[in-house]
Amino acid sequence: MYFGLDINRKFKQYWLVLISGFIVIYFGFHCFCGERNIYRYFALKKEIAEAQQIAADYAKKKALLQRKVLHLSDTSLDIDLLDERARVVLNMAADDEFVILDYNND
Repeated sequence: MYFGLDINRKFKQYWLVLISGFIVIYFGFHCFCGERNIYRYFALKKEIAEAQQIAADYAKKKALLQRKVLHLSDTSLDIDLLDERARVVLNMAADDEFVILDYNND
């Protein structure tokens, strides 16, 4: 009987420490091994950075295409650009011309 009273007394003294320890262990476990763990957080952060880089590349391409379209509009027609686009689209050239196509910039 003395043994049971001793455990009861110790539990009353350290119940807050025990519960706090279990809570720390629970959240610590899920921080590293759970579904939304810290490793997944850093992986998602990396994916976001890659997606932002891709979005920036597409924004540059969009700006380049908008600039080309602006030069082909009715208000400011660039004859050289129009001639170049017509040759690329129609795949035609004059007999005395050499055509070098750069597919990377198209």
